[in-house]
Amino acid sequence: MIEMQFTEKEKNILYFQRYNHPNPRVRRKIDVVWLKSNGLPHKEIAKLVRVTENTVRNYLHQYLEGGIDRLCEVRYHQPQSELDKHEDLLTDHFVENPPATANEARTMIIEKTGITRSLTQVRQFMKRIGMRHLKTKILPAKADPVKQESFKNNELEPVLAEARAGQRTVFFVDAAHFVFGAFVSRVWCFICCWIKAPAGRKRFNVLGALNAITHEVITVTNTTYINSESVCQLLRCLAEQVSGVPITLVLDNARYQRCALVQSVAKALNIDLLFLPAYSPNLNLIERLWKFVKKQCLYSKYYSDFESFTTAINTCLANTQTTHREALKSLLRLNFQSFSNIKNLKT
Repeated sequence: MIEMQFTEKEKNILYFQRYNHPNPRVRRKIDVVWLKSNGLPHKEIAKLVRVTENTVRNYLHQYLEGGIDRLCEVRYHQPQSELDKHEDLLTDHFVENPPATANEARTMIIEKTGITRSLTQVRQFMKRIGMRHLKTKILPAKADPVKQESFKNNELEPVLAEARAGQRTVFFVDAAHFVFGAFVSRVWCFICCWIKAPAGRKRFNVLGALNAITHEVITVTNTTYINSESVCQLLRCLAEQVSGVPITLVLDNARYQRCALVQSVAKALNIDLLFLPAYSPNLNLIERLWKFVKKQCLYSKYYSDFESFTTAINTCLANTQTTHREALKSLLRLNFQSFSNIKNLKT
């Protein structure tokens, strides 16, 4: 056991540096000495910091040799990549010309710098400068970013603020049409997997209302088609289940949702209809839920009959507040994509 005495001033310095030193390895070394100053045995310190007892003793000897300055010395070798010298140049180029593959990125790097690196090194460099391999998304041709931003700030955010305060209940409404078929996706496997495709083209229609705050889902379902009567049925269900606060539905401009019948029923039930700007699926929260349901229930899944297919979907929707609560917590945050600040690929 190494006997050490610490003054109150030394303890204060250690306490400050264990959180504020810029080098994580140095912070770990200081953490060991700080725990020692509080009387912990070496075995416990090693367990808490996740190092060996020999390492603990080594750090303590360094402190005895030269105090906090000795601990802050960084002596291990840190090789620098030649590509790092061209980081600004390559970052600017990749921002304007996102590469589809590591091979394409390597070609760009050779053209701009004359440096040749393996595909693994190219991937590591791109990750190091903050790039990620993300799937491109489709921007609706007729989407109006200005109208969307105005709607979000002046109409959507105020009702959501009331919902957060418990003064209003806001539902995002949309219909999904699940076709009884095979949905392929990527899986980790040893050989190629085949998903058996069911016969027929049956379709399960779900008109859903997603509570913006609680993530409860209220649905009207059928196997024919969604129409204005379906929407009116959903309105009556919502009016029965929600009382004491105003109700607002955020929905798109589908004809069966904007017709006179739906608007008259909504008015009679004191339900406000807030229609999204045209081509604005990015502002409808329930669109994310439909993607989640497809991933959970349909991708690479085989159902022997239509009944088990619909049961799986209904069960998934019924468990948004229980089984899937944590998974949906981040997915259904009230943050919305804006088209006014996105990267368009050049043609």
